[in-house]
Amino acid sequence: MKISPFLLLLFGLLAFAPKPKLTNVKLGSGLTVGVPATFAPLPDDGIAVKYPSPRKPLAVYSDRSGRVDYSVAVRPTTFESMDYGVLLKIYKSSIQRLYTKVDFIKEDIRTVNGRDFMYFEFVSTVADSQRANQLAPIKRYQAVQYAIQGQQLYIFTFVAPANEQAQWQPTAQAVMNAIVLK
Repeated sequence: MKISPFLLLLFGLLAFAPKPKLTNVKLGSGLTVGVPATFAPLPDDGIAVKYPSPRKPLAVYSDRSGRVDYSVAVRPTTFESMDYGVLLKIYKSSIQRLYTKVDFIKEDIRTVNGRDFMYFEFVSTVADSQRANQLAPIKRYQAVQYAIQGQQLYIFTFVAPANEQAQWQPTAQAVMNAIVLK
C-alpha cells in the first residue's frame, strides 16, 4: 500500500492545526461550558429579539457580527438518560419537521467528559414557498447536543451560516466537547 506524500502532508498539517480558543464559563451549579474567546454574551433584550419564546435560553453567546451563536437552554423533561436511543429518533424527526430540508452530517450518542449526550450535526434549509416572489433559502450549519440531568433536558446549540461551515465546524465541535455537566 502506497501513501502519497500529499496525504502525509495534509494529515501532518491537520494534526498541528490550531485548536479554537475557548473560555470556560460556569452557567450554574454543575454546568460549565467552553465559549469561543471572541464571543460575547447576548443581553436579555437581544435574546428576546433573536429567540422569541416564553422560555428564554439560559445563555446565548454571539460572535462580533451577530451571525454565529452558541446557546444553552434548559427544559423540564420526564425522560431519563436511558431513553437516549429512542429520543435520538424523536429529536431527529423533530429537527426534520422544523426545516424545509435537513442534511445530517452526524447523529449519535456520544460521551463527553464522562457524560452521555445525544448529538446532531447538520445543515438546515428554510425555503419560502408561500409567496409569489420567493426569498432566497436560508441555510445554516448547526451542531446540537442534548443531555438529561435529573428532571432537566439541557440543549446546547451552535449555529452559523452554512457557507461558513468550514470555518466554524472545528469551533462548534470544540464547544460541544468542552461541556462539563455534573
